[in-house]
Amino acid sequence: MSLPSSAIPAAAPADPAAATAADARPTLLFVDDEPQSCKWFARTFSDEFDVVCADGVDAALALLHQRGAGVALLVTDYRMPQRTGLDLLLAARRDHRHVVRLMVTAFAEKDVAIAAVNQGQVFRILEKPLDLALTRATLHDALALYRAQALERALQENRMIAIRETLGFLAHELNTPLVTVRGFVAAVADRYQAPPADGATGAPAQAGLACFSERRAGEVMEALAGAQRSALYCQSLVSAFVRSAREAYPGVVGAPVTAGNLVQALLKEYPFEGDERGWVESEVHDDFVLPGQRDLLFLVLSTLTKNALLALHDAPEPRLRIVIGREAPVPGAAPRPGQPWIRFIDNGHGIAPEVLERLTREPVTTRAASGGNGMGLMFCRRVLQSLGGSIALASEPGRGTTVSLHFKA
Repeated sequence: MSLPSSAIPAAAPADPAAATAADARPTLLFVDDEPQSCKWFARTFSDEFDVVCADGVDAALALLHQRGAGVALLVTDYRMPQRTGLDLLLAARRDHRHVVRLMVTAFAEKDVAIAAVNQGQVFRILEKPLDLALTRATLHDALALYRAQALERALQENRMIAIRETLGFLAHELNTPLVTVRGFVAAVADRYQAPPADGATGAPAQAGLACFSERRAGEVMEALAGAQRSALYCQSLVSAFVRSAREAYPGVVGAPVTAGNLVQALLKEYPFEGDERGWVESEVHDDFVLPGQRDLLFLVLSTLTKNALLALHDAPEPRLRIVIGREAPVPGAAPRPGQPWIRFIDNGHGIAPEVLERLTREPVTTRAASGGNGMGLMFCRRVLQSLGGSIALASEPGRGTTVSLHFKA
């Protein structure tokens, strides 16, 4: 490789602090079979990159395999013994797609450039002898592309994690109402009675009519109504997930909804059983517009409602308050809206301290015997975090639990 006439080797950092700083820099893999070229490149660009050198394709591939995602840029010479830089670019494109690839060549034949772009998908082609200013500017551009792609990969991974967790949460949440539906249907089936046969013909005496026995009047119709409520709730959960999945696509803006409207929708659609609806009341102290994630938040509110109702079943005077409001403004500070919140306040049996501190961080459940897996509150926490908010729990054994959803002001 030909060196520019202005190239002056720079001293390598000698103190440990400088070495530590170099380790934190983006890693650049430079490949050339000429030792002097590697030495010049490393010293010239070590002020901005952690430069690692290899003298051929095999050595470069070994370093890529060893360092993996730690390598940001790959700069390779084209003309090398045994295998060319194009061979390395093709292998890197196949096995290390996160690396931004550049090629250096003094042989600017048309077929080499076309192959590098079309097959190796290089970001840029640099021509020998390297121009120092142009090379540094090109490396800056390549690093900017690497960081943009890394951010996009992280966003995609977060989306996939959220989808996987939401699917797991949805499957868990659907299990309870579906079991309820099966229970109601089984109860109705158990009460079916075959109509008596006509003594003369042997045919049912009341053809076209089904008969059911009841322990009390209206029992069968109550079971059918309960099954219908649970089935409708399952449909609402699935619809909420489908809409939230659609809204996850870039550029889609969800319709604004107020916290008060969402709570009213919850009270209307949730499949309350028996006297449960009478336990719940809502209060709006200061309504606010929620972020455009209506359906994910509906799933969150449904989860908190279910948890509270389960905790209230053995309470002497069960009560759940769903309160909407804002934090009071700080005295003396500039006037601005306080942080909005939704609180679920129940007077159930409460949560033990050792369980409370782990609930939103680990899959902890106090209802494992009835199918609980502890993922509900973790899902709620992730949804609130994705919206720039948070979730907080406060509880004392025997004195109920308060779950607070905090949103961005």
